[in-house]
Amino acid sequence: MAGWLTAMLTMAVAGREAVSQIGAFQVMELRAIIGMFLLYPLVRINGGFAGMKTAHPWRHIWRNTVHYGAQFGWLVAITMIPLAQVISIEFTMPIWTALLAVFFLGEKMNSWKIAAVVLGLVGVWIIVRPSADGVEPGQLISLVAAVGFSISVIFVKALTRTESVVRIIFWMLVIQGIIGLIPALLFWQPIPNNLWGWILLVSICGTFSHYCMARAMTFADATIVVPMDFLRVPLTALVGWLVYSEAIDVYTVIGAALILCGNLLNLRKSAPRVKQQAQI
Repeated sequence: MAGWLTAMLTMAVAGREAVSQIGAFQVMELRAIIGMFLLYPLVRINGGFAGMKTAHPWRHIWRNTVHYGAQFGWLVAITMIPLAQVISIEFTMPIWTALLAVFFLGEKMNSWKIAAVVLGLVGVWIIVRPSADGVEPGQLISLVAAVGFSISVIFVKALTRTESVVRIIFWMLVIQGIIGLIPALLFWQPIPNNLWGWILLVSICGTFSHYCMARAMTFADATIVVPMDFLRVPLTALVGWLVYSEAIDVYTVIGAALILCGNLLNLRKSAPRVKQQAQI
C-alpha cells in the first residue's frame, strides 16, 4: 500500500505536468506502450504471452473501454481543478461501486451501504457547491470519471475469479493501447525532451500502482487495505499545496470527510474477503 500511495501521488503530479504540454490521448498511448515493456518481465514469469490467453476477451474489452474513458477524464480534470478536489471526488468510487454491485453482481444493499451512499452524495454536493451558473467543468468531469472507475472495478471483480493480476494488467495495456492509437495519432505533438521524465513516471506509476493494490489484497483483508488508501486525500492536498500552492478550502475538507466516513461505513459490514490465488 505504501507503493500504491507513492505511485498515485507521483502520477497526479506527473500526469498534470505531461498533459499541460501534450494531449491526454498522447500521454495515455505512450503510457500503454512503455507500460508493456515494463510489464514484460512479469509476463515472462507467468508463462509468457501464451500464459496471457483469456477465456473472457469481451469482459476485458468492456472493462478497458470504460477504464480508458475514466482515466482520460481524470487526466483532464487534474489540469482544471485543484488536486485535492479531484481526489476527494474520486473517492466516491467505492460508493458508486456498492450501488452498481447490487444491480450487476447481485450483492445486497443494507442500511450501512445506504448511509454510505447518502454521506457520499452530500460530500460531493458540498465540494462541488452547484450554483445558478452550474458546476465547474473540471468537477463534473472528475465525477463522471469516478463513476467510470467504479464500473471498471465491477468488471475487475468479475475477472479476478478466473484471471491473474498480471493477465488483467496485460490486457489493460493491450486494449487501451489499441483504443487510444488513432486519437493519439490525430492529436500527436512533438514531445519536448524535458517531458520524457514525466511520461516515464506516468507509465511506471500507471502500470504498477494497480499491481501494488492487488498484491496488498493478498496479504491483508480489504478492511485493512482500503482505509489506508484514504491517506491519499490529505496527502494529495499536501502535495497540491507544496508543489502548486493550491489553497485547501473548508468545503473540500468537510466534503472529503463525509465521503471518507461513507466509505468507512461501507466497509464496516462488508462480507469477509476470500483470498485469491493470484499469480505474481
